[in-house]
Amino acid sequence: MVSYLFYYFNMLSQKLKNKHIILASGSPRRQYFLKELGLDFEIRLKEVDEVYPTTLKGNQITDFLSKLKAKPFKKELKENDILITADTIVWLENKAIGKPKNLEHAKEMLSNLSGKTHEVISSICITTKSKQITINDSTLVKMKKLSKQEIDYYINNFSPLDKAGSYGIQEWFGYIAIEKIEGSYFNVMGFPTHKFYQEIMKL
Repeated sequence: MVSYLFYYFNMLSQKLKNKHIILASGSPRRQYFLKELGLDFEIRLKEVDEVYPTTLKGNQITDFLSKLKAKPFKKELKENDILITADTIVWLENKAIGKPKNLEHAKEMLSNLSGKTHEVISSICITTKSKQITINDSTLVKMKKLSKQEIDYYINNFSPLDKAGSYGIQEWFGYIAIEKIEGSYFNVMGFPTHKFYQEIMKL
């Protein structure tokens, strides 16, 4: 098994050996995924006002925002650069839920998600000097009914502020609160690795 994994990691890194990969994300999870895929990359961040038209829905929002995050870099990209930008939202009852503004907002978000099934949508935008590709994925997540004590414990002991929907499925919260998912687990963490791999191998 290990030899097969090494082969595929090496195949990807060899394919991109003459490329300079730029990850425009401060997300530790997205950085982790690129490392696990065997890629060398630079982290380069720029401030973006993440505002989207109110007429957009679902993956239209994450597609728009992932492309918006690429805009400040376009003029400075070189021939061998590959820029990766991404965005994730939680979609509940026909409304988008992003990252909480503060801890009270995080509590409110988790209370709204409690006992319901929501959709996690992530988009990845891959941009070069001459080309731009946007991919997205969706996962249904069923959450158990949460007690006030469980919400308070998570809010006080973990870091909900940098996560869409105020929770990380890979943390304690995911262990105790998530009853079922339909779709990619990694997509819930903010990066549909299988779709990214398919597209990056085409470049």
